[in-house]
Amino acid sequence: MSSLLLWLHIGFAIFTIGPLTAVTMAAPRAIRTRTVPVLQNIQRTTRIYGVGSLGVLVFGVALGAALGDGVLGRWYMTASMTLFFVAIVLIFIIDRDLRAAVRVLASEETDDDAKAQGGRIAAIGGLLAVIWLVILFLMIFPD
Repeated sequence: MSSLLLWLHIGFAIFTIGPLTAVTMAAPRAIRTRTVPVLQNIQRTTRIYGVGSLGVLVFGVALGAALGDGVLGRWYMTASMTLFFVAIVLIFIIDRDLRAAVRVLASEETDDDAKAQGGRIAAIGGLLAVIWLVILFLMIFPD
């Protein structure tokens, strides 16, 4: 059972976190080029993969519970889960900024060109990528 949970945990990590990171990095360019359909697709993809990335946490916690021996209480597991929750909050902020950028760029107003949203998305997306790397490091080299 634990090998199935490990397989699902790693599969969700590969197929949700990788694309989520890539799509958040593509958003600032779509904002700069004012490509609203692409930006709408990026927003939808961010939301779908953001929700899907919760599978990484669910199967990781299930794996830790299946292994027993107090695995979930170890410092690196606590740190990883905390960083994961921070990452989820950052994904919500990115989604909010993507919605605002779509709304601004789709309107006829020329006053706001969504540069603020693009900058925030770029900064938070970079921080998000670093968080994923720290979590990966903690899972591979715990002690």
